[in-house]
Amino acid sequence: MSYGVFSKLFDSASSQTGKKFGFRYGEKGTHSSRTIMFKELQLLLECHPGIVPREIYIQAVVDENFLGKHTTATRKLSFQRLSELYGLDAEVPLFRIMCNLWAVNQKSRPQLAIFLALARDPLLRITAFPVIATPFGKEFARQQMTDALASGTGGRFNDAILDKIVRNASSSWTQSGHLEGRARKFRKQIKATYVSCAYALLLGYLQGLRGKALFESPWAKILDHGPSDLRELADEAKRLGLIDVKESGSILDISFPQLLTREERELLYEPN
Repeated sequence: MSYGVFSKLFDSASSQTGKKFGFRYGEKGTHSSRTIMFKELQLLLECHPGIVPREIYIQAVVDENFLGKHTTATRKLSFQRLSELYGLDAEVPLFRIMCNLWAVNQKSRPQLAIFLALARDPLLRITAFPVIATPFGKEFARQQMTDALASGTGGRFNDAILDKIVRNASSSWTQSGHLEGRARKFRKQIKATYVSCAYALLLGYLQGLRGKALFESPWAKILDHGPSDLRELADEAKRLGLIDVKESGSILDISFPQLLTREERELLYEPN
């Protein structure tokens, strides 16, 4: 899959429908100033597990300083950046679903975080292909990410900003487990789980993909495993009640009645 095809599929959802589920589009992205902030997200969700009102997160970060920031301004900015990346609102379906999956399997959490950040940060999406295209064990070439960003953003960023985005994105992909190392980073294969597989399939589904195509989407490729391995994880997710998988001959039907509300399924014209 080429960079162009990969990027087009990543952004293939109807922007209006996608926005209702929590996808974010446009030219701006949080990675011009921050990483995926996985440690901060984990602290916040450990402080207030499950689905809680947005005001509770605001109180924890800004008023109670649960993230340990030095000033009120940095507390507010941290909450703003986390909100950009994850929503932090039960009214954002992608965040609500991630929170429900977050409690199921701890090893899945870095993968869930990178998926939701990808859905909500256009800049991070641009950096995905250079990472995924790097063979396991090989050194990651920063210049490939720089070139992809320069092309994907239409040259509107100067070299200093591009370098900052590359540094932030490289850190994010390290936090998710796809890269390892400090000054020199190397590609690492993540160990996908049935939970992260369910979320990846859902993201592809929300972008209009169905059946076997869900195992070939950019979201599926983020999991570093081929379609046959992902199919086994999908079957495990079915056994544990996260998704529905039905197969009849060459027809494969995957649906998400356990993760999506009735109203959300109707929005996608999914039969009850």
